This record gives sequence, C-alpha cells and structure tokens, in this order.
Amino acid sequence: MALKHSRQRDAVYNFLKDRKDHPTADTIYAGVRDEYPNISLGTVYRNLMVLRDTGKIRTVDVGDGVIHFDADTSEHNHFICTRCGRVEDLEMESIDRVKEIAAANFAGKITGYSAYFYGVCERCLAEQKEPADRQDREQTTG
Repeated sequence: MALKHSRQRDAVYNFLKDRKDHPTADTIYAGVRDEYPNISLGTVYRNLMVLRDTGKIRTVDVGDGVIHFDADTSEHNHFICTRCGRVEDLEMESIDRVKEIAAANFAGKITGYSAYFYGVCERCLAEQKEPADRQDREQTTG
C-alpha cells in the first residue's frame, strides 16, 4: 500500500534532513511549528515514526531516555557529550573490522553494529577553559 503524501511529513523531514545534531521530537516540533503553527507534537511524532519505518530516517538511542532522530541512514558512529548530552556524528575511518572480531566467538551472523563514543564535546571544553582563563586573568591583575 502506497503511503499518502503529507505536507506536514515533508516539513518534518525537511527540518531534519540537513541537521547533524540529532534533535529530539520536541526540537523538531518547535522548528516545524514555524511553518505549521497548528501542528501537534503527536502529529510530528507519528510522522517521525512513519519516516523511520519507511527507512528515510533513523532513531538514535543514546541512553538519555529520549529518542533522537537522524536523517543520515548510512552506517556511521556517534559521539555523546557526557557533560551537555549533545549527540554528533563522528567522522572517522571505518571500524568494520569490529564485526570480524565480534564474529570470531559468535555462532550467529553479525550484519551490523552501532558504536557510541563518549567524552566532552568541543563546546563544553571551551566553556570549561573559559572560566579558568578568566580566573587566571583575575589572579594576575588582582
């Protein structure tokens, strides 16, 4: 059965397609409301699930209790900031060898994997450095 075209679904997808920050449904809802002021959070969420179920987007569960959405459906890894919770695509060389390592002692067939890397993002590091720099300046001038 063919999926009926929906302008609201197009708006949800268009909001998400060029983003690299893996927004939540609430963030997407806030962004789409500019174009569709009467859209409900439920409608946004249902359209996100349709987009996921049809393979146009994917969900990313980083363990924070909130579903994040990603329009990049290619195999790629993610970085999660342990300070602010930011989720970013992690540009890196392929680690597909991990499938071979995992398969070495596994009787089934491994067809894919998901890797999350954790640490402190560039923005949080800069904020962390900024107060220290300010404190250093105050100590040298005081």
